[in-house]
Amino acid sequence: MLMLSWPISAPDNWLKAMDAKPVSTADLVAAGIERHEARWLLEEYGATESPELLSALSRRLAGEPLQYILGHWPFRGLDLDVDARVLIPRPETEELVSIALSELTRLKISGPKILDLGCGSGAIGLSLSSELANAGISSTVVCVDESVEALEVAKKNAEKHRIPGVAFIHSSWFDAVDPLWAGSFDLIVANPPYVGDVEFSTLDPILLHEPKSAIVSPDIDFVPGFADLDVIIRSAPKWLAAHGTLICEHSDIQRDAAMNTARMSGFNEIDDLDDLAGKPRVLVARR
Repeated sequence: MLMLSWPISAPDNWLKAMDAKPVSTADLVAAGIERHEARWLLEEYGATESPELLSALSRRLAGEPLQYILGHWPFRGLDLDVDARVLIPRPETEELVSIALSELTRLKISGPKILDLGCGSGAIGLSLSSELANAGISSTVVCVDESVEALEVAKKNAEKHRIPGVAFIHSSWFDAVDPLWAGSFDLIVANPPYVGDVEFSTLDPILLHEPKSAIVSPDIDFVPGFADLDVIIRSAPKWLAAHGTLICEHSDIQRDAAMNTARMSGFNEIDDLDDLAGKPRVLVARR
């Protein structure tokens, strides 16, 4: 087995190596990298020793998420730029986009107006805009986030993929959305923070590298992490068109709270769908 000539534990010594040597998946696994991540790293940085590869290895072994190290990550049909300013896009959220597209098909709207709350990297809103455009459907997408830094990432991703017709608003949920848009959105989508503080303390420490404000929400009415969802669900009817739909991701312990809040908020048709692991995950509430 080939041994890395540049010690991972001593980055300052890497440049002392005179000759770059071939590196295999087995070498990276032996260094402590999971096999599937080793393949990603070699695909990104090449199969020879380099300062970039060794730096990436050092960062990953220190616990930093692979997605931030690479600086980009696939989400449906898009390769999104991601860093510590935004939440890492996850498969459950890809499924939310599928649900949203199915809902738009059901609504049969030729030019849907979509509001993406807490857009982060832009994963949901940009995917919807891109996939609708590929289907020949022109849409208007409004991406909202309370983090100026997250909006910078989302805007960069829109430019990277040349996705037109997307507006970006610095706002805490609906607070700074133009009141003239009330009652006009065909679809509101959101992947808000929904983890309680107690649960967060028990989760994988790798989450400490992600923006906590995008993960953790206060408790409300004895429901851990539900405060932001409560605001979104209660406020959404004001902003939806008469036929509009709200689609929200939530934790697997919040199904009852989400459905009850939607019911009390005046939604007429309410469903809640499981994720790929069979856990409660996505609220679908129709006016």
